[in-house]
Amino acid sequence: MPQIAQLAETFSSQIFWLLVFFGIVFFVVGRGMVPKVMGTVAQRDSQIGSDLAAAEAARAQADEEEEAWRKRENENRAAAQALVAKAKADAAASSEKKLAAAQKRLDKKLADAEAAVAAARTSALAEIEGVAAEAAQDIVQRLAGVSVTAASAKKAVKEAMSNG
Repeated sequence: MPQIAQLAETFSSQIFWLLVFFGIVFFVVGRGMVPKVMGTVAQRDSQIGSDLAAAEAARAQADEEEEAWRKRENENRAAAQALVAKAKADAAASSEKKLAAAQKRLDKKLADAEAAVAAARTSALAEIEGVAAEAAQDIVQRLAGVSVTAASAKKAVKEAMSNG
């Protein structure tokens, strides 16, 4: 078989070209492309790491700002509640003063009205006594035919009214 006889002659040439091809591939890919790819991967890893660190710092700063905002908000809320409480207390005190003044005026009007009623009652009783005395004087004269003095008629009416 001639193919087997050629094998020894072509085998060395094939190994030579195989080594040349793998050498070129090794130097082109292994020494040229792989370091660039590894450099890109390392750069990407460092970029991701720095981005994560920046994001963590931004999150920490946002948390601090949120906490400061919450503290200010709580202080403002407390101040507003204090103002509302003070306004309520002032309004209550003002209302209390106005009610006290109004009650004082009403009490004075009531006292004046009671005095006027008492005076009118006294005046009415005096008039009733006078009319009753005149009526008693007139009735006694008509029924008994006796003339009674005005003073004695008033005295009798007063005694009858005080007993009644």
